[in-house]
Formats: sequence, C-alpha cells, structure tokens
Amino acid sequence: MTKKEAKQIEKIARTSGLDDFKWIQPQSIVTGYWVRAKCLYGCPSYGKKACCPPELPSFAECRQFFKEYRTGLLFHLAVKLPKPEMRFAWGQKINKKMLSLEREVFLSGFYKAFVFPATPCRLCAQCKPNKRECLNPDLSRPTLEGFGVDVYATARMMGYPIQVLKGYTEEMNRFGLLLIE
Repeated sequence: MTKKEAKQIEKIARTSGLDDFKWIQPQSIVTGYWVRAKCLYGCPSYGKKACCPPELPSFAECRQFFKEYRTGLLFHLAVKLPKPEMRFAWGQKINKKMLSLEREVFLSGFYKAFVFPATPCRLCAQCKPNKRECLNPDLSRPTLEGFGVDVYATARMMGYPIQVLKGYTEEMNRFGLLLIE
C-alpha cells in the first residue's frame, strides 16, 4: 500500500467518525483458543447468534484468515454510557459506521476490505441463531473474540488502554478492526 492510499483510507475513517486508530499488521494480532473457549463456556449468546460460535469457521481457519492480509486499522472506541440499556443502541450505531467504512474502503479499490465491528452484530433487535436465517447476511460480521482474537493482548501491544470492567459505570474501551489488502 502506498502512502497516498494509506492517507486516503485514514481520511475515509475520520470522515466516518472513527478517528482513534492505529495501523496494524494482521500477523501481529494475538490469538488464542482460550478466547473461543470463553465463548463456549462463558457467553450467554453461544449458539444463539448468527455471527457467533459455533456458526463461525474453526479456530484454525480464523487464524489463517488473518494471514491473508498485510495491513489493517485497529480502532479504539472509548465510551461511558449513563445507563447500561444504552449499550445496544450505541453498539448498533458504531457497527453501522464500521460497515459503512468497510464499504467505502472497498469502493476505493480495496476489494478484500473486511471489518470486525467493535461490538457484537447488533443490526437486528432479535438475532437469528444461524447464518441461514440471518436477516442481514450481507452486513453481519463476527466479533474479534469470535475469531479467537485476544483483544486485551492485541490492544495493549498497540499501546491502547483496556481493563476488565467491574461495573456499568466504568468507561468501556472497545476495539474494531478493518483488514485491508
């Protein structure tokens, strides 16, 4: 990617309202099977959402996916919401922004553009349990965690703050990723 192309993508991101990001080499993304195990043994959405395990590729296939890209943008979104029930609407808004960004980058000539939004899909109020029933299969995207990404280690490696939250009153640090080729 040329410097001019990188500046073009940065401009698209900022115009989309996503201005806290860093360039990342996808090969440096930290993955671990334990992340998928947390989905399996700790997430109430397991098996209930079209963009979550077990509807996703195998862990090995997910790791391979990142090897097919040379660059990407890791997005940091910090937010403190006054009420926990506001998370769904906020997530829906952020996901739409990130999907729009993916489309703009794609239309700019980067045909392999692929985004992992900063929150679970959130396109529909009631998610279908599998991809075959998904109401928005062209727009639904998995989370980084669903693809086995250790978001904590990856974010810290990039110099971003992230910690385990102990309550809804704390500021959230969410991360999304746009892969570009």
